[in-house]
Amino acid sequence: MKSGLLALILLFSSGSALATSITMYKSPTCGCCSLWAKKMEEGGFKVETVMINNDREFYQLKQKHKIPMEYMSCHTAMVDGYVIEGHVPADDIKRLLKERPDIIGLSTPGMPGGSPGMDDGYEKEAYSVMTFDANDKRTIYSSH
Repeated sequence: MKSGLLALILLFSSGSALATSITMYKSPTCGCCSLWAKKMEEGGFKVETVMINNDREFYQLKQKHKIPMEYMSCHTAMVDGYVIEGHVPADDIKRLLKERPDIIGLSTPGMPGGSPGMDDGYEKEAYSVMTFDANDKRTIYSSH
């Protein structure tokens, strides 16, 4: 009995057993997307990468998930029913999953220097993480 309880404690206390999975869709030639995935893994997420070679297919994925044109970035990710577009920090995704607002997702429009995956060799710039919802409402979720 004690060994079974110990096994459960070890299972639930290990970071990998509790890691939330993110599925990231990206072009095989984009390096900053891979760097973003690495930052997410450092932040406690498990990232599965799906390569999309066709620009039209990539754009259709973004349209399907109702990502506003001006919010589109170099990669699109899905986490627990939410869309994550671009270089959104892990802490913002954790907050999103805790608060569970009624939105489609979060976006870091463009590729701002200093954002996760764009923080090596790029000059840091101020940027905002934006929300978007089914009614085309957009708000600032956080500023960095």
